[in-house]
Amino acid sequence: MHFGLVMECDYREGATQVEAFQEAFDQVDAGEDLGLDGVWLAERHFAAPRSRLDPMGVGVPSIVSAPLIMASAIAARTKRLRVGMAVSVLPLNHPVRMAEEAATVDNVAQGRFDFGVGRSGFARAYQGYGIPYEESRARFQECLDVIIRAWTNDRFSYDGRYYKYDNVCVLPKPYQQPHPPIRVAATTADTFPRVGALGQNVFVGLRGMDRPELADHISRYREAWREAGHPGEGDVLLRMPVYVAETDEGAVSESEESTMGSYRRLAENFVRTATEAGASKERAERGRRLANITYEDLLRDRVAYGGPESVADRIGEITEELNLSGVIAEMNVGGQIPRERVLNSLRLFCQRVIPRLR
Repeated sequence: MHFGLVMECDYREGATQVEAFQEAFDQVDAGEDLGLDGVWLAERHFAAPRSRLDPMGVGVPSIVSAPLIMASAIAARTKRLRVGMAVSVLPLNHPVRMAEEAATVDNVAQGRFDFGVGRSGFARAYQGYGIPYEESRARFQECLDVIIRAWTNDRFSYDGRYYKYDNVCVLPKPYQQPHPPIRVAATTADTFPRVGALGQNVFVGLRGMDRPELADHISRYREAWREAGHPGEGDVLLRMPVYVAETDEGAVSESEESTMGSYRRLAENFVRTATEAGASKERAERGRRLANITYEDLLRDRVAYGGPESVADRIGEITEELNLSGVIAEMNVGGQIPRERVLNSLRLFCQRVIPRLR
């Protein structure tokens, strides 16, 4: 089992950018010292705070618009932690440049790098980059194809719809051979069987869907995996909200306001973007469900909040139910939990939750 930490690298209200970077590095240092297996960096663009002048703001700004640069810095300051992408939004990046940069991180980390990839369900970043969101699926697949060819061939050519290369040599090659572990984000019903049929390992999450819905999607992923003739049954890594305090009551009360604010914004975002070109039809329905969700619903089906024993029991139950290979914890859903409490949650997670699950 792999136990990691998702890093959204929140830029807290009233804080400076310097403080935001320092908070991120403090979490990394704590994870290294406490025995965490890995840290996983999100990729967020145009993550401005919501305000009167920008009502479309995301509410929780972030400094992690260049996650591979952050990953390289983290790799250089650690000796043991794995450093992963959760996830690199491939359609917003040039594939050859991405191949070069990701391979560089893998060399700096000396093989402690994991390459999570996706295309993002939100069109705001695509608008900012001037890329039509309806092209995201095709661009994603071409980008991934190019990156793998660049890593596994001395020279390669490619003739796609968006990218064309003629006998190019891409350096450096990855430290891990043939390349770093690749994991694809599965977020919509049609994505799960598609990724399973391709024999690719996946990220899944409990933000936009509940446990019963996720269990059904994972079943379809593994069915497609088997039908395609791949060995095994597919490797599933779960991202989920986790918050640990000394008591169940403390954990539930300390995280409620931040968590509920996050889910309200998520519901608004799903509904607002459901009609955008290329958006999944599931988005509007998810937005409607999330708009009416209660904190009790979240505690039951989407998060692991509580004292160490309760969180260990909940994660163990979910791990067994979904046959997971690991869990990466999101410890500050909504970005409003005080820094000291987040670090305490991480300490309790590493010292008193993970040992019960090994």
